[in-house]
Amino acid sequence: MIEHVYRRALAASRAESVLVATDDERVRDAVLAFGGEAQLTARHHRNGTERLAEVARDLTCDLVVNLQGDEPLVDPLTIDLALGAFAREPTLCMSTLSTPITDPRDIHDPNVVKVVVDREQFALYFSRAPIPCSDSFGGAHKHIGLYVYRRDFLLRLAELEPTELEQAERLEQLRALEHGYRIKVLQATHHPIGVDTREDLERVRQIMTAGAP
Repeated sequence: MIEHVYRRALAASRAESVLVATDDERVRDAVLAFGGEAQLTARHHRNGTERLAEVARDLTCDLVVNLQGDEPLVDPLTIDLALGAFAREPTLCMSTLSTPITDPRDIHDPNVVKVVVDREQFALYFSRAPIPCSDSFGGAHKHIGLYVYRRDFLLRLAELEPTELEQAERLEQLRALEHGYRIKVLQATHHPIGVDTREDLERVRQIMTAGAP
């Protein structure tokens, strides 16, 4: 799975390089075996943001992308979309992605993270619960687990104390919102399937077997 994610990230035109950050030697060895780059990190990190920040301290780039290793169907164009927001908004510190929910079952699935935004497309809240609460609302959006940070902001964010909502929802991006930072949410047309369960894994395998792009 990690090889699929790695190669799709490489295909993004705005990405200069790709590096896998992991605390698992098996993942590191698998990446090196197919010719990728990987770095072992400390094991004490509570989430991907903190793990990424450890690696980012030694980087010189301005922007850092956090693409989770369970997104083998991610479209490289969505990576470019999230990166492109920074060229249009110089004061932006963080961006992410969403896509409209088309399957009603996703509304009540806690593995599908939902997001609501303001009129300028900045995140108001992320939740595993149905938001908005009205089943008749037609604008529910699924969060896509991809983030872009300005490097200096990422380092600052990782040093902030975990927040109550972050811990209650088990969603690391809420730390930024609770500390008063804004997250730009770009709407993607691609609907990737993240692998959170065995059922998700089987769906992804079937899609890949059928020759998904």
